[in-house]
Amino acid sequence: MSRFKNAVSRVNSKVSIQLAATMLATSTFLSAGLGFWRERLLNGNYYDTYPVGIDAYTVAFTIPDFMYTILVSGALSVTFIPVFNQRLATGNKQSAWRLSTSLINFMALITLVASILIIIFAEPLVRYVVAPGLDESGRNLAISMMRVIAVNPFLFAVSTVIASMQQAVGRFTFFALAPMVYNIGIIIGIFFFIDGITIFGWRVFDGGIMGVALGVVLGAILQLLVSSIGLLGLGFDYQFKIYRKNKGFRRVLKLLPPRALDQGADYVTMIAELNLASRMGAGTIRAFQQASMLHLYPINLIALSISTAAFPQLTVRLAQGRPDLFKKDLQSVMRVIAWLILPVATITYFARGYVVNFIKEGGDPQMAGILAIFVAAIVFRSMYHIAARSFYAQQDTKTPLYVSIFAITLNVLLAIWFSVQLDFGVYGIAWAATIVSIIEVLILFGIMSRRIPGIFDAVFVHAIARMVSATGFMAVVTYFTVRALPLLADGRGLMSSAPRFAVIVLVSFAAYVLFSWMLRLSEVDPILRRAKKILFSQAK
Repeated sequence: MSRFKNAVSRVNSKVSIQLAATMLATSTFLSAGLGFWRERLLNGNYYDTYPVGIDAYTVAFTIPDFMYTILVSGALSVTFIPVFNQRLATGNKQSAWRLSTSLINFMALITLVASILIIIFAEPLVRYVVAPGLDESGRNLAISMMRVIAVNPFLFAVSTVIASMQQAVGRFTFFALAPMVYNIGIIIGIFFFIDGITIFGWRVFDGGIMGVALGVVLGAILQLLVSSIGLLGLGFDYQFKIYRKNKGFRRVLKLLPPRALDQGADYVTMIAELNLASRMGAGTIRAFQQASMLHLYPINLIALSISTAAFPQLTVRLAQGRPDLFKKDLQSVMRVIAWLILPVATITYFARGYVVNFIKEGGDPQMAGILAIFVAAIVFRSMYHIAARSFYAQQDTKTPLYVSIFAITLNVLLAIWFSVQLDFGVYGIAWAATIVSIIEVLILFGIMSRRIPGIFDAVFVHAIARMVSATGFMAVVTYFTVRALPLLADGRGLMSSAPRFAVIVLVSFAAYVLFSWMLRLSEVDPILRRAKKILFSQAK
């Protein structure tokens, strides 16, 4: 056991921000690959042949995910890490461990209650809140699957606290692995559970799409196991107790509600969107959800990975009493995110047919149309992650909450107006979400500029302008590359479409790097240095 513990400690050693961001981005990329495969399998099995069933599966996630999001999710990491690091910085390790053990037990308790409530009230939640437009068979299926998936908030809560502890002390290995095993669990469900389960000749489960729901629970269990292994070597002393008088624990509980409500605001918007989409015909829920998921992939891969990796360092800068370094690091992170996300959003727009083809063989015009509208949201929602964390690092969770309350209200009103009154249908829902994402970030930036003087100085603004220019030049290259390599009707399998898409991406990014170098953007320097090192080493 000691050898295994030592091996885990070596693998899960502390890393720099750059390496942490790389690990998280790699993990997100691999997890995204598994996610694409998962969705392709599901869409291939059900989207065309059983649209009501795949809509029901999509609906079943909403309330369990909402409860996890509002009670735990990002709310915990951004409120827990600053307080936890504050305790470690002052040498009060006992208080830090008591804070951790209290949160594990507290979160497990409240999410267990939430899971039980979901099981009890699944029927009215589906019928009246999430998807009133589903027919009777779809509604009953969604209710059954929701009751199976209801255990997830409890499992995710414990694994999230454990992962946040590792993130706080700069250990990201098992934190990065956890999302991948979750997808593996769902894929196992698709391959092995949808045909039913037989044990010693006794048919314990008949299979069908309900088997995927069992795979979801399996994935959550695997994620908890992987996260728990990462605790080995940290010296964490778990106690089955809640230290109610621990000041750190009280501080986190005080900071948690505003951030939790802020996180929940996004899901309230999503529930309202699915409510509207459920009234627009079978398959519309799935089409909207899939396009929304696709636009979130680059956000999670780039913006969320970098923001998550940088957040502990931002909190440390303020704990050290160095607001100057805090501003410098924040500007650097925002520039990197902007430089990376702008070309990705542009490629997504022009090659959206390829992107949709990865999760639905043969593509889908409705998914592609919705994704095209979401492109601007890719940029602004990416910037939202680091903008919001600049407030969380200052232990201010209320400002992003107030902005989110305004955003969710505006989003719902615009979605109803565009989709119902103006008869834009599901595309109106996407337009509302995109417009609100822009407004929300602009408001946060306005508040940031007043709170952190000089954050958007001339150097920063000029750099962003040059990034936009480089993206514009690259867009021309991307457009003609896609025209030269169209997605052919008889070549939409992965083996034929993936190489074409890879060429489009490589040509586009090569052009972007070239234009960035010509415009003297410093973000391109590490790439050029790495390229020179590889070329010279090969020459030698």
